[in-house]
Amino acid sequence: DLTDEKKRNVINEVDILSKLDSINVVQYYNSWFESDYLYIQMEYCPQTLRKVLDDKWRAFGRQSPKEPMNSYEYYILCEIFWEILRCLQYIHELDSPIIHRDIKPANILISVTHDNIMSLKLCDFGLATEHDTKSKSHSRGVGTQGYMAPEIGYTTKYDTKVDIYSAGIIGLEISDMYLR
Repeated sequence: DLTDEKKRNVINEVDILSKLDSINVVQYYNSWFESDYLYIQMEYCPQTLRKVLDDKWRAFGRQSPKEPMNSYEYYILCEIFWEILRCLQYIHELDSPIIHRDIKPANILISVTHDNIMSLKLCDFGLATEHDTKSKSHSRGVGTQGYMAPEIGYTTKYDTKVDIYSAGIIGLEISDMYLR
């Protein structure tokens, strides 16, 4: 059973996803109620960035996560970080900018085309909100600890920069800085 808060988050996610059309966001196809269940049909993405980050040191032939990255790994991971920023640029530059508020590796999916071209896609817009630059205040304390910008914890006046903060934390994670 979903709590009222979780129901609101799911409905919010469907509402926001239905407005977005970008290679940088998981594609929403349809949603419907059947009995007491809400079904959401979205693009299939086989992997999350979380899984990639957990296994990257092995994939690049390192003996441990603390072993330094090689130049090829560094290049690939810089490309991943750049793509995360492009994903955020899309939602932040809309006519009604969207603040995701839960940017973390588990909410970044990896899509693979028939030509084996991979791209990153934002997902899980349940905590997202449209940002009105005039006067809108937002909920405090939403997001995932460790990725959440400090201002979300103590004020209701914040903007899209909170997502950039979260991306910066992912950047530290990508570069193994959190291990040092």
